[in-house]
Order: sequence, then structure tokens, then C-alpha cells
Amino acid sequence: MKLKSFGVSVYPDIESLEDITKYLERASKFGCEYVFSSMFSVEGTKEEVLDYFKEFIKVAHSFNIKVVLDLNPPFLKKMGVDYDDVSLMHDIGCDVMRMDMPFGAEKDLVLVNNPYNISIMFNASGSFADELAYFEEHGVPKEKVLLGHNFYPQPYTGLKWKNFLETNRILKQYGYPVQAFISSRNPEATGVWDANYGLPTVERLRNLPIDTQARIIEATGDVDMVWIGNAFATEEEMESLIEVQKDVRPIEDSPVYEMFKSFGLLRRERKEDRKIRVVLDEGITDTEQYQLFEMFPQLDMGDSSEWIWRSRTGRMVQPDVPFRKCEKDMFEVGDVLIVNNNYQHYAGEIQIVRIPFKNDGQRNYLGHLAEGEELILDLLKNFDEVTFLKAK
Repeated sequence: MKLKSFGVSVYPDIESLEDITKYLERASKFGCEYVFSSMFSVEGTKEEVLDYFKEFIKVAHSFNIKVVLDLNPPFLKKMGVDYDDVSLMHDIGCDVMRMDMPFGAEKDLVLVNNPYNISIMFNASGSFADELAYFEEHGVPKEKVLLGHNFYPQPYTGLKWKNFLETNRILKQYGYPVQAFISSRNPEATGVWDANYGLPTVERLRNLPIDTQARIIEATGDVDMVWIGNAFATEEEMESLIEVQKDVRPIEDSPVYEMFKSFGLLRRERKEDRKIRVVLDEGITDTEQYQLFEMFPQLDMGDSSEWIWRSRTGRMVQPDVPFRKCEKDMFEVGDVLIVNNNYQHYAGEIQIVRIPFKNDGQRNYLGHLAEGEELILDLLKNFDEVTFLKAK
């Protein structure tokens, strides 16, 4: 599944509306569609809080950014809002009410069917599948409900990777969009409760580059949107998210288009690819770089062994790949290789090591997956297309 959008988060208790406005203006230029904030964080009377968010929402809407406000039943009660009357949220212009805690299935059904077309986002990090089954039974339209994971300010407290995958697999069967948080690595970025260590959903992604986090989450196939949890992310980080969302290259531009066409390999619909960064070997040749970056589509046909991910595409053009000495006795997990002329029939194949094996001289070493990219390798399915990117 390709990521459909990205969002940002802002914190009115620690950031001025002027700075937030500048941030949203910048984010909008990179395709940001949502901004997340919490109504809990603004102090003052009911009227002061409402006035602030009415102005904040007006600013966001001026950049065509939808506003998601974090709420819970006790806070809504203080504001005079209940599950069967969200007119006040409509009056201030709220697009999405993010319910950190639900009211319960029957009341939540009334909430999602509010007459103002305010979408309701429920907490995806807890157990919510039973309530989704209840919504489905009662015909709740898919556009009325969103599922948003928590973020975790404290290091070592984010979701377990396997639990994240399993939770999303269960939730996604109901067809409602799922959102997860990623983190800026801007050292000045902060967030709720003095969060200076990033604000991700998944713990093992906390310290990775922001685009790596996004590409890993995209590769799971069960998440529709990523939002940057801390603020302010840099312009360079936002630009890197554009690269993540790029469409696959037109198959007609491939050097092997006619061959794929003649082999009947164009019947598959091409919607997305998995982008993987590689730290290149210093001795990599121009021909090897061409085979790695310009030859496409790179994909495993589904009949590879446990030891390698294997793309045959490069060998279709019968490239000249002279043997290039590598000092490694064993190739390691994550090593990126190309078959050389010592095995002429297969020369040009791109391979990624899954299980270590002996270097027999038939493959040249191109480089190694960058930090975190092994998670994408683990998620690759048969016939998933891969686009290789140079590590920054």
C-alpha cells in the first residue's frame, strides 16, 4: 500500500501561533494534508480555548490543511460537548475529532454519524477491533472513521514492532484508514511533555532518518498515513517524504520494456514500489550503478531461495560485469550484490543477502543496506518492486 498523505503536529503550549503559521505554510508546500494538535494543551477559560482553536483552524485551512484535535470524553464534558452533540466542534471548524478514549460502541456509533461530517479518529494502539466490527455491522461509511496510533515521548516505550504489524493487520481488514507517527531528527524538535527524544509510534524506528521510518511503515502495507509527531521538522526532512511518495517509474521508460512485454510480464498492475537505500561500495563501477539504479522494474519473481532476494531484470540486457575482487569471505545479511561474468548466464542479476553465505567469486559487492533498511527487506513479498536509492 502506498502512503496516501502525511501530516504534522504542533503544540500551542510551547509554540507561538506565529511560528505554527510559518510551519504550516512550509509543510503545505510539501503536500502536508493534516495537522494534529491537542485541545488539552491550551490553558484558559472555555471561551479562551475555543477562540484560540478557532483562529488556529482558520490558519490551517488557509493552507488547505485539515485539523485533527486530540480529545477524550472527560475533556469534552468540560467543554460542553457530548457524543450526541458536537455542534461546538463544528462551530470552531474541526475536521477530525481524535478520541484518545472512546465513549463505548453504541455512543461512538452516534458520534461517527454526527450531522456535521466531522470524521472521528479512534485510538489504534489499543484493542478496537470489536468496535470496528460493530461499525461495519451498522454500515458506517469508511470516510467517517480513521484509526490513529499513539505516539510515545519516553524512550523505550513505543510499540513493539511485531505487535504494531499484527494490530494493523487486524484493523485493516475493516477497511478504515490507519495512521502512525514518525519522528523528526531535528535536535531542536520537541513536543508534548518536554518530548526531546522524538515522538514515534514504533520504538525501533525512533532514531532512524525520517524517510526511512516512512518507507518502513509504507512497506508494511497496512498504514495509509504518517504524521510527524514532534515539531518542527526541517524542510529537508519534509522534502525527503516527497521522495517516499513518488509513483513508480512508467514501465515504458524501462530499458527492458519490450522484453517484459514479450514475456507477458506486463499483466500485473503497477501501483507502488518499495524504496531501499544502499550504502555503496567505494569501488562500484558505472555499469554496476546503472544496473542497480536505472534498470527496472527490479522484483523477485517469487521463486528465490531463503538465502537471497533476487531480481533477474538486469541480466536481460546481457551486461558486461567483470569480476571485481571483494575481501569478504562471507557475504552478510543486507549485502547488495550483482552476479558477474564468472557466471555469464546470470550476469547482471541484483541480489540482497538474507542468510550469510560464502563469497565464491561469482558476485561483486555493490554495498550494504543502510541502517533500518533490513526491516523493509523482511517485509518484501513476492513480486514487490524495489527501487534502490543512494544512502545520504
